[in-house]
Amino acid sequence: MANVTQQIVVACDGSAQSLQAAKMAADLAKATAQPLKLLAVFPQLTVERMVIRGVSPSDLEEEQNKYGRSVFDAAKEAVSGILDPTEEILLKGDPAQEIIEYLEADPGTHLVLGRRGHSTLRSLTLGSVSEKVVRHATSPVTVVND
Repeated sequence: MANVTQQIVVACDGSAQSLQAAKMAADLAKATAQPLKLLAVFPQLTVERMVIRGVSPSDLEEEQNKYGRSVFDAAKEAVSGILDPTEEILLKGDPAQEIIEYLEADPGTHLVLGRRGHSTLRSLTLGSVSEKVVRHATSPVTVVND
């Protein structure tokens, strides 16, 4: 059977909406007996700004890891008492593109994400990550609106 859900993945960025999405994803994973994975993308724009400022590659990797730890810790706190995540996936690049590529590479993934992240202005001017993901996703996507 094609498109059978084998895992629930929640896209996290530390925003209030991503934490709501994490709770919903945990509830869904628990109800369907599927593993829950956390996915975060260290934004390429942040990488570019740091490179322009002259940040060394090792410091850049440290910042990426700090970002991931912060986002994952917030998400784990949000789902505490519901279900423990089985994996943390930290990617780097354009968030929408990285999420879409992840979904393409991992059939059977049901993605849960918030309607918007930290930047309301950016989502209005450049198009939101959730909108791009929904438009191009090859697997089920649930968008959570608080």
